[in-house]
Amino acid sequence: MHDIWNPWHGCLKISEGCEHCYMYFLDAQRGAAGNRIFKVKNNFDYPLHKDKNGAYKIKSGEQVRVCMTSDFFLAEADKWRSEAWQIMKARPDVIFYLLTKRPQRVADCLPPDWGDGWENVFFNVTCENQRRADERVPLLLELPFKHKGIMAAPFIGEISLKAYLSDGQIEQVAVGGENYDGARPLDYRWVKRLYDECVAADVTFCFMETGTKFIKDGKVYIMPDKQLQSKMAFKSGLQHQGRAVEFRLVRPQTDLFGAIKPYQKYFGQRCQTCGSRLICNGCSRCGRCEQKQGCL
Repeated sequence: MHDIWNPWHGCLKISEGCEHCYMYFLDAQRGAAGNRIFKVKNNFDYPLHKDKNGAYKIKSGEQVRVCMTSDFFLAEADKWRSEAWQIMKARPDVIFYLLTKRPQRVADCLPPDWGDGWENVFFNVTCENQRRADERVPLLLELPFKHKGIMAAPFIGEISLKAYLSDGQIEQVAVGGENYDGARPLDYRWVKRLYDECVAADVTFCFMETGTKFIKDGKVYIMPDKQLQSKMAFKSGLQHQGRAVEFRLVRPQTDLFGAIKPYQKYFGQRCQTCGSRLICNGCSRCGRCEQKQGCL
């Protein structure tokens, strides 16, 4: 996808949410091992890639999800991280979305010129249940980032974040169920509780997808199709646009004459009922809709 940057691949399981890791599942389908960690050489500097006309492939103002097949703060990636930070610094016009299950490592992994944070970095922790929320969110609140969020995915146990939303640091909460082998159920009541807490605190809340097994009014619905999961999440109405968040992005120094055009989101027909639309980077116009295949 155009909005994902995986500078390294592979991870090590550390908590309950990792038990049925989608990356391990997909790697196994290719005959690979998910715990093999390696630098993705042809994609490592992806944010700096340009097209044949000399324009950046990642446009100014886009949000890029980092390490979706690993963890940016994985210890095994320490030898590559400083270079990755420099790439982010070279694109101060792009928002880099970081997600980790290892917030205890973050303070020691920040670049020396970090200060109180960079405007173009959006830092998130994963909380799959209350135990992990109480373990990771306090660390998130203590860390020096200008933009902070929480991802409850896979959402495998009831969570309350009310105690962590009151000081206004958390800008976004996104939730989604589990998929692939051994998917554990997501209960509608868990989602509704978090939604109500975020609405009360005026924090953006996005119910992205139901997961394969979804419980509503005591009935279990089996939905292996991810497009249907997303549509059902949208139909639930559990989406809230919270208070405005401003990323103060600046043009990179290489853009001397204003050649970089700001990114404008585009949403196709199938995007209109997508659970992730509220926090999405926009459609990449890949052509799948025209082929009646839909988004993955």
